[in-house]
Amino acid sequence: MSAEIEIDDALYSRQRYVLGDGAMQKMARSSVLLVGMDGLGIEIAKNIVLAGVKRLSIQDWNVAASYIDLSSQFFLTSEDVRSNRNRAEVVRPKLADLNPYVTVDFLTAPFTLESDIGYLKDYQCVILVDADITLQLRVNYFCRNQTEQIKFIAASLHGMFGSAFCDFGDAFIVSDINGEEAKEVFVADITKAQRGVVTCLENTMHRLETGDVITFREVSGMDFVNGKQFEVTVESPYAFSIGDTRGPQYETYLTGGIATQIKLPRRISFESLESQLRTPSILPTDLQKMETAADLHLGFLALAKFREQFERMPNIRCANDAAKVIHLAGILNLTMKEPLAELNTALLQQLSFSAQGSFPPLACALGGVVAQEGLKAVTGKFSPLMQWLYLDSSEITTLLKDEEPSSYMPRGDRYDGLRACVGDTACERLASAHIFMVGCGAIGCEMLKNYALLGLGINGLISITDHDLIEKSNLNRQFLFRSQHIQKPKSVVAAFAAQEINPSVKITAQQMKVGPQTEQMYSDQFFSKQDIVINALDNVETRRYMDSRCVTNQKPLLDSGTLGAKGHIQVIVPHLTESYVSQQDPVEHDIPYCTVKSFPAVTEHTIQWARDKFESAFMMKPMIYNKFWSSHGSPESVIQKLKDGKNLENLSLLVKTVANQPTTWSSCCYLARRKFEKYFNHKARNLLHAFPLDTRLKDGTLFWQSPKRPPIPLLFDSKNSLHREFVAVTARLLAEVYNVKMNNQDLLPEKMEKVISEVEIASWQPSFKTIETDESVKRPDPSTTCIDDLQTVILLLEQAVQTGRLKSDVSSLKPVVFEKDSETNGHIDYIFTASNLRAVMYNIDAADRLKTKRIAGRIVPAIATTTAAVAGLASIELVKVLLQAPLETYKNCFLNLALPAFVYSEPAACSKTELSDGVYVTLWDRWEVKGHPDFTLSEFLQTVLAKHKLSVAMVVHGVKMVYVPVMPGHKKRLTQLMIKLIKVPPVQTYVDLTVSLEDTLGNEIAGPPIRYFFK
Repeated sequence: MSAEIEIDDALYSRQRYVLGDGAMQKMARSSVLLVGMDGLGIEIAKNIVLAGVKRLSIQDWNVAASYIDLSSQFFLTSEDVRSNRNRAEVVRPKLADLNPYVTVDFLTAPFTLESDIGYLKDYQCVILVDADITLQLRVNYFCRNQTEQIKFIAASLHGMFGSAFCDFGDAFIVSDINGEEAKEVFVADITKAQRGVVTCLENTMHRLETGDVITFREVSGMDFVNGKQFEVTVESPYAFSIGDTRGPQYETYLTGGIATQIKLPRRISFESLESQLRTPSILPTDLQKMETAADLHLGFLALAKFREQFERMPNIRCANDAAKVIHLAGILNLTMKEPLAELNTALLQQLSFSAQGSFPPLACALGGVVAQEGLKAVTGKFSPLMQWLYLDSSEITTLLKDEEPSSYMPRGDRYDGLRACVGDTACERLASAHIFMVGCGAIGCEMLKNYALLGLGINGLISITDHDLIEKSNLNRQFLFRSQHIQKPKSVVAAFAAQEINPSVKITAQQMKVGPQTEQMYSDQFFSKQDIVINALDNVETRRYMDSRCVTNQKPLLDSGTLGAKGHIQVIVPHLTESYVSQQDPVEHDIPYCTVKSFPAVTEHTIQWARDKFESAFMMKPMIYNKFWSSHGSPESVIQKLKDGKNLENLSLLVKTVANQPTTWSSCCYLARRKFEKYFNHKARNLLHAFPLDTRLKDGTLFWQSPKRPPIPLLFDSKNSLHREFVAVTARLLAEVYNVKMNNQDLLPEKMEKVISEVEIASWQPSFKTIETDESVKRPDPSTTCIDDLQTVILLLEQAVQTGRLKSDVSSLKPVVFEKDSETNGHIDYIFTASNLRAVMYNIDAADRLKTKRIAGRIVPAIATTTAAVAGLASIELVKVLLQAPLETYKNCFLNLALPAFVYSEPAACSKTELSDGVYVTLWDRWEVKGHPDFTLSEFLQTVLAKHKLSVAMVVHGVKMVYVPVMPGHKKRLTQLMIKLIKVPPVQTYVDLTVSLEDTLGNEIAGPPIRYFFK
């Protein structure tokens, strides 16, 4: 077996969590051939290069760049068209620039029905883009007839429609069908029965599926099941059966146990392209258009026949050519194993009309999907496409019915491919758009590329903002960035790169966060100029804020996001759909404090504990220490305040820091060694002292039963690398915090062992601190810790001053801010060693460094293919919004490229609330009251009553109660001026007020916001 290839974690870290190291290693040894460098081809190539295969060969024999290409081929320029340059030759160096670990070469050999294709044996996967069907059949036959079958993919994009086909051979092995972590659940009971039922502890959902395979460990009583494999039949969300457990080997279950899913490889058999042409297996996508895929299958075959007969594609908007395509589809339908009862001739006509065009968002989406299939082909990771996929954006064509055919004709410019799809009027609408996009990360880069190709904002403006700087880990997905851009602003670099694709695009780039603190910049006036707002964000809090701003300002919002191979797109349109916050995000439950502190049960608990220790010891405590001295002055001043009987916040923490503060490298090592003893020995002893192994609860059950695990005190062993590394990295971080000089020589094992051997360890003494067992109790505030003996504290501080440990000008400590992406700062080293020592102490499975980094760093797994698919589908919805499409044409989408699966749905309509007879409001409604400088509160209330037949029961501005009748003095405000009750800057002409209303029966109801104009 060949040696493992070192994976550059700084570049690939987010992708590693999606694919795993096994798949990454296979990719790094794989060669892929991609034939066809049109808009779809370049999208596929870009994603494959970013992913990190060993070699990508591109071939585009005898095809020169054209203006049609510029609509979706983002690496070509107008000069390339004028120079008649080969597409693959132009883009090769630009693709190579995306990833230094990938060899990108350009093949010049002919690729025809007559040419020698023996060189395909050098590749594990061959992808053909927009190839003639006869050539596809020849290559597919060749791939299937090799001793080691070559994986074959064919894809094409014709205007608003795209297709993909996969054939990975007769015996393709999938190592992991979905990429999900193996599920694990604690066991509460296993019955002895014909259908032995396993019940999960504390009604935890097992999330298993019938057919999954699991194994047990730590089961007491029915010990026979430990280490055995069982196929699962789901009985309920909280229980599953494992077959017959009546045999004598199955003793009665007593307690404990963990059931863990085993992910077994799966063998999949594909049919050849020739077989699949007549009996297609098509992946369903849009359940509202179930017949569309079958019609498109016939349509694409008819296009292939048309090209074969006439040696060209159908002319743009040509009714005669469209009729020929429909006729050919009808003939082909009769040859199908299951012919359609009736053809969708309107759909086939649209396919023919736009076949010469290229719709860039669809190229982006399909390019992400096909590239992921290519990665599956060479890695065996995730379930492959079985075997056809059709994607379309045909809803847009229904919005363009009044266009003249001449509107779609080419003009010899970069928009010819787009114009062939949507016509001039739509192009002009896109060009005049004003767009605000928040975030220029992975999705933001893909979206900006799509904007440039669509010509968005060339007569309007694209405003973007992102406060982040570019890091190396971004380069794996955020394809507008290169290594020379590291530590430069994302928004600035992304804007420049988008303008290189299309120099006519107008973009203003800023580095601001969006939030209440920047509302002067991103004001209501700013929002009023926007046609649509785009979220390209990675956090829920900012999403919710942007949603509220769009609702307030009645602006459409497009939200999208990814998590590994999964992605979503949500369309939000004023007065048509619900908003982002209409649906609650899943609540993230914190791990109970007592679980993390004393009773960990799984790896996540030990990693969270180690992260908490890091934050406390190396960041929070030094920050509190510095703040204490900056607030209270010199040590002499603090001593005097204590003598005067003053209570000083954080005094307990200060005293501990002064008492233990290391001043030399040796003292850092001593303190680190004592921390080992405290964390991994004395803590365990104290727990077992407080709760001996035979401790029982009030109901008679054992205290130490699943999921609680009794700890085992660890004895320090300098020969144990984990023990030694914990002490070394802890000492190093302490030296950084306390400004102690050290060098790498100090960390050599022999030197560390000598220093550590000199440490005197105090023998364990039982602690009588209360150990929290209540899971509802929150983490205590360390600043509230009291000190009973102030005289001892005063004496300690006075001694520290006398010995010089504390000087009048107290030296600041250096808080260490956790940084997950550095391989040299020791932060992940600390959490890795500390969490795994704790895992050993509690007999919990240890985590590898990769998993530790993901959990401790709260890293969101990400891959370029999903990003591209999501950005492409989101951009399709963007075009619909700008063309003011009706509700039924919009598509929310959830996708999972690992399966693969696409779930489209019409956005939910905004719900209506009846305030009174005949008065309905939605979340988008806002009432307005026009006032004047002498307008009183009473007049405001009367205006609302007269206009809407409802009385105002309460008026609030922000957090200020303007009018609450039951509050003292508020009725006197009725005669006061609104301009005095609501104090705002002189330049502000209106405020948004929150009101409660009262119906005719005296019931209080929430009303819509009221925008009150002062003038």
